[in-house]
Amino acid sequence: MRHITWLLFASVFACTTPKSNQEPSMQVAGDITPLMELPLLSMEKDSLYDKVLGMLVGSAIGDAMGAPTEMWSRYNIQVEYGHIDGLDPMVREPSPEGTWDFNLPAGGTTDDTRWKLLLSDYLLLQGDVLYRQEGANPYTFAQFIVRRYKSEIQQLKQTDSFNPIPFEDQARRMAWLQEWAMVAKPFAEKDLEAYSEAVNRFYGGEMTCAGMLYSPMLGLVYPGNPELAYQSGYRLGFFDLGYARDITALTATLVAAAMDPSATPETMVNSLRDTDPKHYFNSRLVGRASYRIYREALYLTHEAKSMTEDQVDPSTLQLPLSGRTPLRVAQIQRAYELLDNKNQDMPFHAGEIHLINLSALLFCNFEFLPALEFVINYGRDNDTVGAITGSILGAYHGYAQLPPTLSQKALKVNKEKLGIDLEKMAGELTEMMVENGIIIPLP
Repeated sequence: MRHITWLLFASVFACTTPKSNQEPSMQVAGDITPLMELPLLSMEKDSLYDKVLGMLVGSAIGDAMGAPTEMWSRYNIQVEYGHIDGLDPMVREPSPEGTWDFNLPAGGTTDDTRWKLLLSDYLLLQGDVLYRQEGANPYTFAQFIVRRYKSEIQQLKQTDSFNPIPFEDQARRMAWLQEWAMVAKPFAEKDLEAYSEAVNRFYGGEMTCAGMLYSPMLGLVYPGNPELAYQSGYRLGFFDLGYARDITALTATLVAAAMDPSATPETMVNSLRDTDPKHYFNSRLVGRASYRIYREALYLTHEAKSMTEDQVDPSTLQLPLSGRTPLRVAQIQRAYELLDNKNQDMPFHAGEIHLINLSALLFCNFEFLPALEFVINYGRDNDTVGAITGSILGAYHGYAQLPPTLSQKALKVNKEKLGIDLEKMAGELTEMMVENGIIIPLP
């Protein structure tokens, strides 16, 4: 079998060796991971495209399902919607991180899908660099974000209208990236002190789900190579603090594992344990926080699914049946109650999102729509969790296996209302991967 040599990337800030008359480059302790030879995937181009499109559309479906009730409690969801099992119109005001227009039709999306588009633009610009020794470069990524932010500022300055709506629209586009640009600029300039201050103020200094919004794209472009996807996600995860950065990289890992045509739930779950190039498991006293979260999801799922029919009291069911058996509803309700005990102060904290995502995957046996229903009806930051869960399962099942009514609507509304052409994006990314020889066409 043919092989390709990949460089498993150095830690962030270890990209350059400074000369004596230059400012010292920012570095993180640790050696450059040695070269490894990883086997190419054996699959047809059409099969690769199906998985790429499945990942993008699966993410958009999850985003769109959660967008109308983003940050809601499950009680409020039950009162107003009963049970969400599809796409609903978004009766909500626009915001920089949310929808950019009033009352988008069903299938519209938020910043979770915009980040997929932004990463696609960046990755396509990088092209073959992603598959050479340089790999995914955090500095060029930071520069890309700063350029995009400056472009939005210029668009706002050039807005000429008596009507305030165009100003408000463009201000939302600029504000979407302002927190990110404040971190990206000193990072790109390798100003350690300014970067340290900025990243510790990023969205209030919480361990947010920052890199999880875009890291699925890094799993997509390194299909079947969880470790390479992890390294790439980790390098570009410089907005994350603490174990949130490990979780960002593991999100890329799960997508890369799901992109393998021979993927199984077991191989995907094992990638969470087996992929640890930064040696989080070796952390003194604490160990690997992300793996503890996985174990919490595992035991939570086991306890909830262990309920039997004789333990179900229909009078205690708070969730609507919606065509489900009382036992199934009781099991979901129990899983939700156990998740409640793990809630973070901030619904978009990386640890909470990782736990909800893994719980949905395990509880629903990696089935696409049941897992998304689990995530969306739980509430909290459900559009982001939905986008992450949808990314993983969309890559795993492929576009052809997604519910047609949901996938077609997501494609149509994103293209016509938001200018996000997911099919075009999938085609361009597939071509980039094929041109760089990362698959072996089947005879």
